[in-house]
Amino acid sequence: MQSDSPLGQATTYIDTYTPSLLCSLKRREVTFEGKGEDVWTGYEFSWLNTQGKPEVAAVRLRINCESDCIVESKSMKLYLGSFAQTKFETRAEVLNTLDQDLAMAFRAPVIVELLNLEQLPQTTARMPGRCIDALDIRVQVYEPNARLLSRSATESQVHETLHSHLFRSLCPVTGQPDWASLAVEYQGAAIDEGSLLKYLVSYRSHAAFHEACIEQIYRDINLMCEPESLSVYGRFQRRGGLDINPYRSSYDVIAPDYRLHRQ
Repeated sequence: MQSDSPLGQATTYIDTYTPSLLCSLKRREVTFEGKGEDVWTGYEFSWLNTQGKPEVAAVRLRINCESDCIVESKSMKLYLGSFAQTKFETRAEVLNTLDQDLAMAFRAPVIVELLNLEQLPQTTARMPGRCIDALDIRVQVYEPNARLLSRSATESQVHETLHSHLFRSLCPVTGQPDWASLAVEYQGAAIDEGSLLKYLVSYRSHAAFHEACIEQIYRDINLMCEPESLSVYGRFQRRGGLDINPYRSSYDVIAPDYRLHRQ
């Protein structure tokens, strides 16, 4: 596992295949009691065929949240960029190369797809469920605090999806902002919507990787609201041609396949 992270450092962009650019990081220090996956989309990927003609595609990765490692996003960008001036005989050779390198980097099997540009999901104007961003709330906390969350006073039982586009966190290495839209689907006692929005906004000055943010949100909602079932989905905006979309759930299901306008 590499410790010499490329984040926050001056970068030399290598355009010949270099798998050693991938930087693996331990996924978590504590056990996560849930299911889910991380869905990556790389929009800037190209290689050369045997005649030197460029081929282009998007790369989609699905990584089970139980993998031992995550891969640092900048190192993934550099790795994918290193294919640009490398010749491959077939598309299958490219796919096999990605599959082997990424399984080693994540320390787990990775579902890798090469998508023609017309195969990319069409952008959608809406996330599922109801948007809570118009709620009139007073915000004073900008670091996550589970105690901001509460059940609704009505104590009604619901099965609903709530979403927000106000989420922001910070890269723990560079301090750059990471923007996302989040969807929370749950069944059980109704969650107070104002408390949920305050809680999501409280990540605004919090430094953590995408995967860690979504897992903490999942854990805190489970702890404070005790839903019968729960899923949390973060659709993060791309940076460096990559978007990372963690999905965590109390039941075993693959992440929904859609893409928002901001992505």
